[in-house]
Amino acid sequence: MARIRRRNGISDEPNFIAGLARGLQIILAFDAERQKMTLSDISKIVDLPRATVRRSLYTLGVLGYVENDGRLFRLSPNILKLASAYLLSNSVATVLQPACERICGEVEEMCSAAVLDDQDVVIIARASPPRATALGIGVGFRIPAAAGALGRTLLASLPDADIELFVSRLKPVRHTPQTIIDKRAIKKAIFDARKQGYAYADQEVEVGYRSIAVPLLAYDGKTVAALHIGALAERVTTKKMLAEFLPVLQREAALLKTQLI
Repeated sequence: MARIRRRNGISDEPNFIAGLARGLQIILAFDAERQKMTLSDISKIVDLPRATVRRSLYTLGVLGYVENDGRLFRLSPNILKLASAYLLSNSVATVLQPACERICGEVEEMCSAAVLDDQDVVIIARASPPRATALGIGVGFRIPAAAGALGRTLLASLPDADIELFVSRLKPVRHTPQTIIDKRAIKKAIFDARKQGYAYADQEVEVGYRSIAVPLLAYDGKTVAALHIGALAERVTTKKMLAEFLPVLQREAALLKTQLI
């Protein structure tokens, strides 16, 4: 097997398409804080030459994924086709959207489902009541796995060695005064989630926001996602989260087990 050398995620392996990788790096450089950027801005973020970035942006523009006004570049709505391709081809996401809507209608709080992606969880289904909710979470939104109920639930399903690796690589960030940043405490919270069969986080990701999550198991017992209810602390007490919302999540998880592959 050829030796793989990487620079900024770019591999020298013969079958690796560097141009495609660079294009994806540029797409991922945009986020909530960087909605519009100059060519120089993008070049610095992805650590690639300006000429390389210019060609990639030109290609993305021809394909309809990037727009510009002559100086500032931004992603176009066409980029949503990439997310739609995942959601439409992923049976888990297709099954979980109706489940989130059912739970939301019952408890009148936000419900979402997520999968683990390295150090984050990614929302793949979501439903919320008509009134405004915390965080503005939507499909594709990323949440630090170490700090939230969704992440700890998903991490709890990993083998012990993988949990150890996750914690060893982790650089804890204090998102709120209540965020746990001690690595030993984070690891304990993950193993507690495994033992309990659920995870609860009280205002660790966002001040005033509580969440509770359970694992979603496929028919073979493998965890494929996590299901969660989030609510404002001023509206919902910890007691209510555990006594009323947790049974709803557990019931739905049991029903979904026969539908998840």
